[in-house]
Amino acid sequence: MTELAPDCLDTRLLDEFQRDLPLASRPFAVMAERLGTTEADVLSRLARLQDCGRISRVGATCRPNTAGASTLAALAIPEDWIEEVAAIVGAEPGVNHSYLREDRWNLWFVATAPSDAELAQSLARIEASSGLPVLSLPLVRPFNIDLGFRLRGPRVALGLDRDADMSTLRDDDRPIMQALSDGLDLVAQPFAALAQQLGRSESDIIARIKALADARILTRVGVIVRHRALGWAANAMVVWQLPDDAIEAAGRALAQVPGVTLCYQRRIQPGIWDWPLFCMIHARSRTEALAVLEHARALPELAGVPHKTLFSTRCFKQRGALIEAA
Repeated sequence: MTELAPDCLDTRLLDEFQRDLPLASRPFAVMAERLGTTEADVLSRLARLQDCGRISRVGATCRPNTAGASTLAALAIPEDWIEEVAAIVGAEPGVNHSYLREDRWNLWFVATAPSDAELAQSLARIEASSGLPVLSLPLVRPFNIDLGFRLRGPRVALGLDRDADMSTLRDDDRPIMQALSDGLDLVAQPFAALAQQLGRSESDIIARIKALADARILTRVGVIVRHRALGWAANAMVVWQLPDDAIEAAGRALAQVPGVTLCYQRRIQPGIWDWPLFCMIHARSRTEALAVLEHARALPELAGVPHKTLFSTRCFKQRGALIEAA
């Protein structure tokens, strides 16, 4: 699939609504008014973009380890087993992202579950079925976990995230969060449709989504795009090896580099994985990605710090998180 034309209304739709989906009874009508088109046109465009794989859903991304449990995990798979093991990993309902990357640890995936115990069971099933040890690297500290960047124009820093207000979360929020992770119905009144499914009122659903977004438990509410399908195929995970007392300053600086799309600290496994600081760079070419990396390497906080770059070469799975068991 190719990159959208810069002046295309589809691109405007994706650029302007990757976050801040209008929390109104008819959100697509509000979007249409801003774009100078009709509600029916917006719905038609979103349905087409979803059908052709350029967007994942209209919904939300949920902050890791709030309503559920999650980890970033990896497997070191012999070359001739990759297809077989990737299928095993992808068959796990809680695996929502799975990528082949250029490293000895070559299959990387995000595993999610309603609880820590269920997450551990999911990883154990993958180990048992594949016969390979799973490297699990839980999140320690997010610096930026938004990933909503404009598809045209100059790259800008996404900036630092703020802490979630966990006091906002209620037990009855989980079904809403799962629905947003799966994606809203592409109908004129999607919140009313969701309210009917859950036996609640439209106003209650909208109020809870707003509260969860304001609390940073939902990190983004909007159109969730598939970057590779939109021409952003140079996806690099860069990992940095530095001592604990240097991670915060480095992470805060790294998160503010234009072109760095995610940045976080993860737990290490000494002697197996000693790279605690991660960042993602999404770019249209390796040259562009490496230019962003050079900017990052020039930061005083990262000068001379060992790092390695793991470009993705294939996407096996991409969907929303598993928050509530079906």
